[in-house]
Amino acid sequence: MLKSPTSAVVQSRKLASTVARIQHVDNTTSSVKTRASTEQYTPIPSSVPGGRPPKSMLAPRRSREQPPERTPVTKPPSMGMFPLGYKDAVYQWWNSVTPTVAERNVISRIPYLREAVASGTNPSTEVPSAEHPGETQTSTKIDPYGPRVWKSAMVTLSGKNRGLNEFSVERVGEPVDDTLVMLHGYGAGLGFYYKNFENLSRSKGWKLYALDWLGMGNSTRPPFRICAKDPAAKITEAENWFIDALEEWRKIRKIEKFTLLGHSLGGYLGVSYALKYPGHLNKLILASPVGIPEDPYAVNAEMPEPMDSSFQDEFTVDQQTTTESHAKPGSQPEPKKRPYPPWLVWLWDANVSPFSIVRLAGPLGPRFASGWTSRRFNHLTPEEKQTLHDYAYSIFRQRGSGEYALPYLLAPGAHARRPVINRIHRVGRQVITPATETAPAVKETGYPIIFMYGENDWMDVKGGRATAEKLEQAKAKLLAQATEEEKRKENGSAKVVIVNKAGHHLYLDNPDEFNQYIREELDETRRQTLRERARS
Repeated sequence: MLKSPTSAVVQSRKLASTVARIQHVDNTTSSVKTRASTEQYTPIPSSVPGGRPPKSMLAPRRSREQPPERTPVTKPPSMGMFPLGYKDAVYQWWNSVTPTVAERNVISRIPYLREAVASGTNPSTEVPSAEHPGETQTSTKIDPYGPRVWKSAMVTLSGKNRGLNEFSVERVGEPVDDTLVMLHGYGAGLGFYYKNFENLSRSKGWKLYALDWLGMGNSTRPPFRICAKDPAAKITEAENWFIDALEEWRKIRKIEKFTLLGHSLGGYLGVSYALKYPGHLNKLILASPVGIPEDPYAVNAEMPEPMDSSFQDEFTVDQQTTTESHAKPGSQPEPKKRPYPPWLVWLWDANVSPFSIVRLAGPLGPRFASGWTSRRFNHLTPEEKQTLHDYAYSIFRQRGSGEYALPYLLAPGAHARRPVINRIHRVGRQVITPATETAPAVKETGYPIIFMYGENDWMDVKGGRATAEKLEQAKAKLLAQATEEEKRKENGSAKVVIVNKAGHHLYLDNPDEFNQYIREELDETRRQTLRERARS
């Protein structure tokens, strides 16, 4: 396995080589760039405070002369790997907003909350965020689904420099029957769920929480260290670094049971949490989870070569293409195979975080960040693109912490070192209270597990289907030997959901359909909660 994060001096040397490798790819791509009259978009800096629409991150570049008439081309022109120019990168680096302000600017785009802050009679009213911890209430005059209370807080944990950044929404005047906890993926932040908070908090009886993982987003960033020597123990220690913090947060908030929604790495860690801390979940929703199959395409009939993966799509495929439907009616999405570049494997094996490159690049950091943001957000409005670009860059440039766990959990190409499919059958089947001389053991009786994928997801949906099938087989085996009482209490199930016109970031690519599916799951869970309450 890998050693602990290298020193800044060593990483600086690695950076020089890495920049040369990546720049070579960028120059190669740029040399074949299509010259077209279509607008070319490039991220530019913004330091606009929250509450106002940020300036556009898109700088149009038009030809001075009218191009000759030609057949319309539907394919957008190539933008190069890093579309942000050097001059603009330096300008953005100098004028970039702080991470907490960047989060505030994203939160301020939530419908009804934005209007409530803008029309507030109290001049001190602020958008609740890491920049301004506190709360704001939306009234029924502004919020047709209100009143709701929107809160932001830093939840302090035990130990030195340990705390989780938290955002929550609660309906006023209604009892809270269930809790939804939303967890982001690798290197992201709770702000990326900004298109989901308002819609999902319409569900009656629910309180919504979104958290930044320890060492990510705007949570605190303690040093990440691995002390274990054994490879398996290193994986466990890396997982525990995150899920122990989540469990401590749950205890502080006095939440007995909750529904966990985890995206990508957040889904992988959600499974790890369910196994280590049984008895606290009533539903597990895995949105494009990483680390499911045992091998890159273990569930496919034809095995790929070790260097084949669709992981590169996260960095090379633009979201405008991702959010278009490519499937034929009645067809099933097929996994894509693409050899990822040698420089990516080299970085991974050297435990050089991609965000350390952004940090060590200094004034050129925004240029490297634009290689991801320009593609991930190019289906959004210009103002939203700028806001999310600022937010992503503000996260990338912060001190390295939880990001260094990635190579301990995943191999190059996002293939799990401890695959979920090999341990999923134990989720929802753990012992909660060991047996004693006077009482039998109390065990979990299963709960629904939902796998969600985008129609154009670079995660292989067949891995989710194989895992769901394994869950159903485990359930059937248990029921074959179960008592009538155990059969009555059984609540386990598994299913796979495909979100149309979406990719890996399905919650952002097609939020309307994603929110609809999640709300249906929340409604079903609340009905189950009320049934159990009536029986008790």
